[in-house]
Amino acid sequence: MPAPFATLDEFRAILAAAPSADETARADAQAHNGQLTKPPGALGRLEDIAIWYGAWRGTDRPAINAPQVIVFAGNHGVCAQGVSAFPPEVTVQMVANFEHGGAAINQLSKAFGARMDVHALSLETPTADFTKGPAMSEAEVIAALRTGWEAVDPTTDLLVTGEMGIGNTTAAAAISAALFGGDPSDWTGRGTGVDDAGLARKTDVVARGLAANPSAGTDALEALRCLGGRELAAMAGAIAAARAMRIPVILDGFICTAAAATLAQAQAGALDHTVAGHQSDEFGHAALLAKLGKNPLLQLGLRLGEGSGAALAIGIVKGAVACHSGMATFAEAGVAAGQP
Repeated sequence: MPAPFATLDEFRAILAAAPSADETARADAQAHNGQLTKPPGALGRLEDIAIWYGAWRGTDRPAINAPQVIVFAGNHGVCAQGVSAFPPEVTVQMVANFEHGGAAINQLSKAFGARMDVHALSLETPTADFTKGPAMSEAEVIAALRTGWEAVDPTTDLLVTGEMGIGNTTAAAAISAALFGGDPSDWTGRGTGVDDAGLARKTDVVARGLAANPSAGTDALEALRCLGGRELAAMAGAIAAARAMRIPVILDGFICTAAAATLAQAQAGALDHTVAGHQSDEFGHAALLAKLGKNPLLQLGLRLGEGSGAALAIGIVKGAVACHSGMATFAEAGVAAGQP
């Protein structure tokens, strides 16, 4: 679907005008859930997930037939500051691996019946080093937001956004600090495995990035522009597009959640159509989920990125919807309902 914005102000307006869930469908799904052949609440969070999903899809009997996983890749100028254990060339190499089906996200997408798409965003032109000023111009961040928006297939009924970009845990830490405050050390982790000296260097880089971009601390979309990367902006664009089309979204790890957080801070309720797929082992993710009020579906010690944890959670959402829509009611099964 063509992106209906060409400026950040137009994007803000779209966030403000985004549709809400269908409350009639939610009420009908809740009523249907109460008639299923199980004790009340016996399926725990699966019941809540199914009702949430049905409300966004506008039906009390939803089905998931066309999940989509989109992996966005970008390179970061801040890598010049020595923030990663791997060189930026790995981003290009991993994109090739995605395209040839050799990454973890390929296997997980296949396992849960998801279409997978890969979008490399100007890998030959890294973003600017945000310790010296904004990572992206408005034109650059808009281009990335538009790429993300237009990558979402309108026939998709469940979306996962993933990423690849050496240096992007540094960008995510800087965005989190800009949005929610605290010391840079509260948000900065080891990423791909930097040692103690590397962690100290990353923390200093985040602090210098915040100092070089004061507007990032007062405007969430400026935080995305000044401290993010093209792949983070593309994820934000895709998540916003999904909202416009009432497509539920499963959020991935720290980097994806930081990108999504810019939407939530720009517009209250902007992430109501999302669930957190998992809590990663990357330092800062648990605190970021808490700030957003998102209770993760899984906690498996993952810290790979790529959308891997969210793709794994497709199975949970599918299971919730399958039980909700496929189980018989007491009346249909001829089973006597329990008495209150």
